[in-house]
Amino acid sequence: MGISLAKGQRVSLEKVAPGLEAVLVGLGWDINVTDSGVDFDLDTSVFMLGSNEKILSEKHFIFYNNPKSPDQSASVEYMGDNRTGAGEGDDEMVAVNLTKIPSDVQKLVFTVTIHEADQRGQNFGQVQNAFVRLIDVKTKNEVLRYDLAEDYSIETALIMAELYRKDGTWRMSAIGSGYQGGLQALLNRYQS
Repeated sequence: MGISLAKGQRVSLEKVAPGLEAVLVGLGWDINVTDSGVDFDLDTSVFMLGSNEKILSEKHFIFYNNPKSPDQSASVEYMGDNRTGAGEGDDEMVAVNLTKIPSDVQKLVFTVTIHEADQRGQNFGQVQNAFVRLIDVKTKNEVLRYDLAEDYSIETALIMAELYRKDGTWRMSAIGSGYQGGLQALLNRYQS
């Protein structure tokens, strides 16, 4: 079991896992037992940001329709869309090779949104046990974990966590910020 982070906490990956090269970022959630009559479809996305806090290009927005980063080594790869959230453990995963991320990428923002939330009358208040965790690819050990505890009763998009460069090393920050407006609200925030 890795280190459990609190909202807003930041930690150096070099301090908690020296020599860490590649990670799987697992995101998970459960749907509250409600009879909304419509299935939930939660989606993970990753925004690859430059020093100006904006995505470098449309190809630096990683999600189910653009699963690999544009760099030659595909340093960030979305591993597949889970349309139901059923089952234990990670619902969606992103592979990240920290050593191969191009130097113009300063931050990776991991988000979860509810597909067609407004049309379906859904929000994160109907979701429970949301988490994000970092797993060392070599050892398969969980390095860090952030469990969201707040009630996001009107939000349809969440920024879960960020991996960012500081002083030549990678760090993780537990964010847990909710937004109304779904994926479009996040696109508006990160597009130049």
